[in-house]
Amino acid sequence: MLERIEKLQVISLGLLIALGLIISTQMVASSLSKNVISVTGSAYEIVKSDSGTLNFDIVVKRPNKQDAYTAVQSQIKIVEKYLQAKNITNVEKKTVNGYFTYKRDFNGAYTNTPEAYNLSQPMSISSNNVELIKEISNDITSLINQGVDINVYAPSYDYSKLPELKVSLLEKASNDAKNRAASMLKATHNSVGKIQSVRMGVYQITPVNSTDVSDMGINDTSSIDKKVTAVANLSFKIK
Repeated sequence: MLERIEKLQVISLGLLIALGLIISTQMVASSLSKNVISVTGSAYEIVKSDSGTLNFDIVVKRPNKQDAYTAVQSQIKIVEKYLQAKNITNVEKKTVNGYFTYKRDFNGAYTNTPEAYNLSQPMSISSNNVELIKEISNDITSLINQGVDINVYAPSYDYSKLPELKVSLLEKASNDAKNRAASMLKATHNSVGKIQSVRMGVYQITPVNSTDVSDMGINDTSSIDKKVTAVANLSFKIK
């Protein structure tokens, strides 16, 4: 009986000690949180893309491979002549894709008899003149009138100095966070102390008038003019 009582006493003592540690930890954490202020700062800049890329395909359908290849080569010449007139010399021809389509029988099932050969020639152009890329993206489909079977995709625009800009904006966002903290503490007659923690948020690269945000960040390539926003989360000691 005495041994059981002693065991219960030991267990109870252990529980009290553990509970005391939890309570004391919470008290310390609560005390620290009262002496620390966490603030989010932000900064943005409007930039203009300095390079653009346009992808498009020449797609033909002919009775056989040879006819399809001949048709593609003929249409490439028309496209290249058009681009040269626009002062575009950086033209990339990518890997050609081709496949047969097959005839169907009376029941609608495919047979082993080829009906036609489909050939696609992907091409790409790029330039530092983003306005020219935009102009071509809107106009190149006019080559359909010259017999060119062309599919054009949306152009993409990039800003080459983005890495340097990100560093600059992060510094400005950190300063903004400090200023916000100072304004909040001014009313309580306190001031901002040493930084306790810094966490960089994701960057939002969006069209200028967009209000879209994402937890994963946004990297818009559809617009020439972009808004680059940086966010920084900082915690300061309260003095």
